[in-house]
Amino acid sequence: MPRSKIFLLAALVWGALLTAAQAEDDRPNLFASAWPSDVQRVWAGPEYWANRLQDWRIADGRLECIFSGPDRNIHLLTRQLGRDSGEFHMRVRLNRLARPEEGPAPTGPAWVGFRFAARGPFDDYRDSLIRGQGIHAGVTLTGNLFVGKIERSAGVDDLPGSVAPDALEDLALELDGRPEEGNYAITLTATDPRTERPLARIRQSVEGDALWGNVALVCHEPRRASGLKGPVRFGFHDWQVWGAKFEGGDDQAFGPILFVQYTLTHDILKMTAQMPPIGTGDARAVRFDIRDADRWKTAGWATIDPLAFTATFRVQGWDSTRDVPYRLVYPLRQADGRCAEHEYTGTVRKDPVDKETLVVAGFSCKDDTGFPNEDVVTHVRTHDPDLMLFVGDQIYERVAGYGVERAPVDRACLDYLRKWYLWGWTFGTLTRNRPSVTIPDDHDVYHGNLWGAGGRPAERQDDGGYTMPPVWVRMVERTQTSHLPDPYDPTPVAQGIGVYYTDLRWGGVSFAILEDRKFKSSPTVTVPEGQVVNGWFQNPDFDPATQADVEEAELLGERQLRFLADWAADWSDGVWMKMVVSQTIFANVATLPSDATSDRVVKSLKIHDPDDYPPDDKLVADADSNGWPQSGRNAALREIRKAFAFHLAGDQHLPSTIHYGIDAWKDAGVGFCVPAIANLFPRRWFPPTPGANRAEGAPRYTGDFRDGFGNHVTVYAVANPRDTSREPAKLYDLSTGYGIVRLNRDARTIRVECWPRFADPRDPSTGGQYTGWPLEFTQADNYSRTPAGFLPKISVTGMTDPVVQVVHEPTGQIVYTLRIRGTEYRPMIFDLDATYTLHVGEPGTNRMQTIEAVRPATDDGKTIGLNF
Repeated sequence: MPRSKIFLLAALVWGALLTAAQAEDDRPNLFASAWPSDVQRVWAGPEYWANRLQDWRIADGRLECIFSGPDRNIHLLTRQLGRDSGEFHMRVRLNRLARPEEGPAPTGPAWVGFRFAARGPFDDYRDSLIRGQGIHAGVTLTGNLFVGKIERSAGVDDLPGSVAPDALEDLALELDGRPEEGNYAITLTATDPRTERPLARIRQSVEGDALWGNVALVCHEPRRASGLKGPVRFGFHDWQVWGAKFEGGDDQAFGPILFVQYTLTHDILKMTAQMPPIGTGDARAVRFDIRDADRWKTAGWATIDPLAFTATFRVQGWDSTRDVPYRLVYPLRQADGRCAEHEYTGTVRKDPVDKETLVVAGFSCKDDTGFPNEDVVTHVRTHDPDLMLFVGDQIYERVAGYGVERAPVDRACLDYLRKWYLWGWTFGTLTRNRPSVTIPDDHDVYHGNLWGAGGRPAERQDDGGYTMPPVWVRMVERTQTSHLPDPYDPTPVAQGIGVYYTDLRWGGVSFAILEDRKFKSSPTVTVPEGQVVNGWFQNPDFDPATQADVEEAELLGERQLRFLADWAADWSDGVWMKMVVSQTIFANVATLPSDATSDRVVKSLKIHDPDDYPPDDKLVADADSNGWPQSGRNAALREIRKAFAFHLAGDQHLPSTIHYGIDAWKDAGVGFCVPAIANLFPRRWFPPTPGANRAEGAPRYTGDFRDGFGNHVTVYAVANPRDTSREPAKLYDLSTGYGIVRLNRDARTIRVECWPRFADPRDPSTGGQYTGWPLEFTQADNYSRTPAGFLPKISVTGMTDPVVQVVHEPTGQIVYTLRIRGTEYRPMIFDLDATYTLHVGEPGTNRMQTIEAVRPATDDGKTIGLNF
């Protein structure tokens, strides 16, 4: 080839490259969609958020809205309109999936197009995904273009304001926004994508100060929902956004590895990676790598569950003496057919057995009000908890809008997952680097209240059992509990539903994780004479305190009581304290106005000023609490106190710290109901009669009470809903926040902290803890039953802090087991006529000694000396 032609060709190539580069430069902050053509799946990709998840999919290289209903939308996560002035542009090509004659005709203006400047109340693009109100621009099914209000608009630039309805079979929409004298001129153009010929155009002026927030694609049919065969179903190609007004970045993508939870106990690591709904053509497994010296080493692979979309790893022989960096790796299919490896990194912390104080954070009841809860995450991070306990209602049915889809199962799973992903989006930055316990409560399984009745099927909630299919219930439990230590007894309950009650050991503390709901009887079934509706006794002649405790009613069930008995007796491996984790406290700390017959009035109750006290409240009996059934409650507390165990729970939406009583006040352990993270059900505690034996100057709602079921309850502190003069009131006035428990090894103390979500622990000017907290208890307070006498003092040499177990010989029953402080201990007893066996030493080793036939001491100076 002649040199001149070579130079000419080079110039042409360079010119083309320069033109392309200049074109790229003319489109700042460009985002262009790229969906793979050989993959079909529900999830649109890490750059998008779909409302609802089950209503969208990618197929044949395009995004499709497959469900015709109100406000189906998909947001772009990686670009948002910023507050600064500048041009912005969007373009998308759309194709109608539904035939015009298919399904019923819309009841009002139906349309497809864009939403822009969508934002929620918390100035965060994630909040705007579910709360965002914005400006609409698109085309109706009748062909009319609009910006803002859906009305017939005049065309501009010698083009009409509408297209023929059949143009929606293949149409491109282009939206351009340009600053204009403090406002924005918004131009919407409909184009034939095959010829690029403009078909219609309209222009509208929009207020400039309000023009910032999310952008989204929308399909909207005003009818309630005509569904999978309705008229507003469209496919989308080549979604592009660009312009100086856009901000954000690729770091705002979510997925494909969404979040992680893990526990580590007995040198067994269990970790669950939550994935999005993968599809045909996607990889089916996740790789787990750990950092070993200066290189990554593969520790395992996990297959992705087809309904829960979880990948769970179980690694035995884990080195729990050091922090171990990890990464999860997943190859995601790209538009060009290749797979790009996505990494999710974190650290598995070492077991903090050398820490003097173990810090535990407790959470409950997360509505989407306040999402993404950056304030809560930031404040909790200040405490640097060693373990996080999420004790139920991680989601509510109403979370993220659109109600509930209960069938078919595959769509019901996706309906739940979209809600669950919001939980993980909030707390994933914490759970990736520290162990967490997550246990589902009633709303997690789409129940207002749940009486699981051993897993049986139920048509109605009050029948007892689960109303959702067992495969769906197992899916929920897989997402929330598959990372927990192996269950104590894995035998499934009815319908093949699994169990997860277990023991977690961390930092020298043994945590019993219970299932309050799964075995609990329905009061409607077991106490028919009470005429119980949703846990409330409607028979005015029925007294729940004296008549509701029937023999056939169960709370934890025999299986969990056996577990608690074994757990309370096992102090091996250096365990120095015990703690119980469950959904609900074992009391009914709640009052209602005297004329109320159920809690249906709760949402309408007045939020009082701090100095107000309602004059006519009464104690109530709500069987959703674990104050019922009383015998089951007392049986659980008897086993728990044998371990001197503290109890943390949630569910009640009323922060409270109480002392349980069985036969008398304070003869069992202490319980802490942590605040709700976001609370739309503000229960309260304003008993009509002041509590007995309360501390001097303490509020009248503290002290000794009998709750509505007649249970002995000593109330130390309660955070009733109060007017805080903060906005939004529905977030701050309803006693929201979290709990912190500090367990001190040396002093054997339990410090209970109750933090409002508005209080920054680093800044006292923002407000401190709720009134009445912090509180501090000793380990011994959890078995503060008045003893009838004592055995001779035990004095140990050659060992410090041995375990002492006291066994009542006439019955063979363990009275209690405790790791003592120091080398001397005088065992308390409750039967002066019996003899006792003592087991003293280090369990699980040959350094144990047994002394039998020990009689109560009549001489305070009598000592049993043991030499190790």
